[in-house]
Amino acid sequence: MANSKTIYVLNGPNLNLLGMREPEIYGSDTLDDIAGRLEDQAQALGFDVDIRQSNHEGHLVDWLHEAAADKAHAVILNAGALTHTSLALFDAIKAITVPVIEVHISNPAAREEYRHKSFIAPVAKGSICGFGAFGYEMALQAATKF
Repeated sequence: MANSKTIYVLNGPNLNLLGMREPEIYGSDTLDDIAGRLEDQAQALGFDVDIRQSNHEGHLVDWLHEAAADKAHAVILNAGALTHTSLALFDAIKAITVPVIEVHISNPAAREEYRHKSFIAPVAKGSICGFGAFGYEMALQAATKF
């Protein structure tokens, strides 16, 4: 069970392939590399992180609900391609009071036109895009300030 010092870090489809998938766009860090850095950083800041990944939209929706029910401090969400398609994630974020920070490793606005629209951004506390895996660390720093 989470608490007010827990920050959920939720990762969507294909992020389990980080380090292998299109390293020229997403870099060479794996999700485990990112998780290790976040765990160390969170501990130094007096927080816990609960890091999860799923290729299934419904899991992300359930975890957003869980974060709210558990009174988590914040959620860092990289919804991957679901960012551009998921009204379910939009509705789930809109329905909870836990602040959500949207993260993207690449800058969607600098990529294909279909990646320019985010269903997450209008209901997120803020968005961090284009800073590679370091964006997660930026988001964690921001999340501790709420």
